[in-house]
Amino acid sequence: MSGDTEAVAAADAPAETFDFDNIFRTHYRRIARVIVRVIQDPSRAEELAVEVFWKLWRHPRAHGPQCSGWLYRTAVRIAVDELRTRARREKYERWLGVDRSSDDPERSQEAAEERTKIRTVLATLRSQDAQLIALRAEGLSYEELAEALNLKATSIGTMLRRAQESFRQEYIKRYGDA
Repeated sequence: MSGDTEAVAAADAPAETFDFDNIFRTHYRRIARVIVRVIQDPSRAEELAVEVFWKLWRHPRAHGPQCSGWLYRTAVRIAVDELRTRARREKYERWLGVDRSSDDPERSQEAAEERTKIRTVLATLRSQDAQLIALRAEGLSYEELAEALNLKATSIGTMLRRAQESFRQEYIKRYGDA
């Protein structure tokens, strides 16, 4: 009977230990930078980065050698979802007449408008296109992009060019040639 208990305990034990602390220390800053590039709010980006790691903790299937790709993919998805949530909230606030223009007086108006345009365009793109653009802007290599988005490394160049072209066309359609 005790042999059965030992066998069950051995089967429940992880095949290899997952060093969450090391993964967190290694990737947290870069994950937060990926998110801040998309949403342009450093404090919210830090909150969302913690959420990414919380999701990693709760998904044992993401543990292992593929976890860095999983982290970046999840970070971009959460950031794009945040953009969409903001866009919906801003739309409803406009309908209700809420004025938030005085929240951050230090920012240059022109730069703020441009960032808003970029976020708006990113939010309208296909999820994969927005992820490719955001991660590439963070400086990920083609190999890192492929790992993060679970794509073939040989396809990244073409897919990135198409994503950038979609971004350019959507930007021109909405705001004209800049």
